[in-house]
Amino acid sequence: MRAGGQQKIPRPSAWEKGSPAPWAGLDLRPLTSLTHVVSQISAHSAQTAATESMPDARVSAVLVNLYQGTSGVEVVLTKRAAHLKNHKGEISFPGGRVEPDEQVHEAALREAVEEVSLPAHDVTLVGELDHLLTIVSNSYIVPIVGVLPYKPILTASADEVDRILHVPLHELARTDTYASEVWELPMGMRTIFMYHLDDETIWGATARVLTQLLQVSLGIDI
Repeated sequence: MRAGGQQKIPRPSAWEKGSPAPWAGLDLRPLTSLTHVVSQISAHSAQTAATESMPDARVSAVLVNLYQGTSGVEVVLTKRAAHLKNHKGEISFPGGRVEPDEQVHEAALREAVEEVSLPAHDVTLVGELDHLLTIVSNSYIVPIVGVLPYKPILTASADEVDRILHVPLHELARTDTYASEVWELPMGMRTIFMYHLDDETIWGATARVLTQLLQVSLGIDI
């Protein structure tokens, strides 16, 4: 297992090691082709999340921004500033609340511009991944997938972002990067995904979205 980072992961007292990666033993070369990944995502029908347990959840959008890098398809991630109220210091996608006067995809692009100066005018939106709920921030999250025709030069907003990461998809799929755990929580047993990089650990909603991104890209039934 790679070293990971110093993120505080709130494991409950009752938890156990989860299953191996869904892509274990598969050919990962499709993750090097942006054309292939985009075709898979474009064909995916995103599922909405059941909101009965969180009827007051506020709609948020995140931008899963991809581009063809020297190491295959890469995704843009951020490390949230340590002073933020929710999810501080965690690895996330650029994103935030959807304002009353905007569409979900508009919010995803706006937040990416505000957080990392992403060149939104060059982004092509290619689809969505499944929607999800987060209890900590009371959010209904819509992951919007966008593509850039080049590796962007980004600048972190000091108010919101401590660090910008460009991570190849095949690096996330490494056997020493991926891990899963099963946690016993008040709402029942939950599978928690994690990605241990050399100096950061991705978990929570971001890891769940990345797991589906890899599954869809590799044609794995969900």
